[in-house]
Amino acid sequence: MKNEKQRVCIYPKDIQRITGKSYRQSTRLMQKVKNDLNKLENEFLTIDEFCLYSGIKYEQVAHLIFG
Repeated sequence: MKNEKQRVCIYPKDIQRITGKSYRQSTRLMQKVKNDLNKLENEFLTIDEFCLYSGIKYEQVAHLIFG
């Protein structure tokens, strides 16, 4: 049995790979999404939340994040 580890959280580097924006722009976008979703500063942003916010399907994002 192979135990696949898949993350739930998304990071600016992942957003950079998905959107093609710079790391700094990806950080700003992540902060904007968190603010719009009324998340606290210490709360993580999930991949599903980012997908719902951006309108991108999870299947299109998964191969960019998990390789």
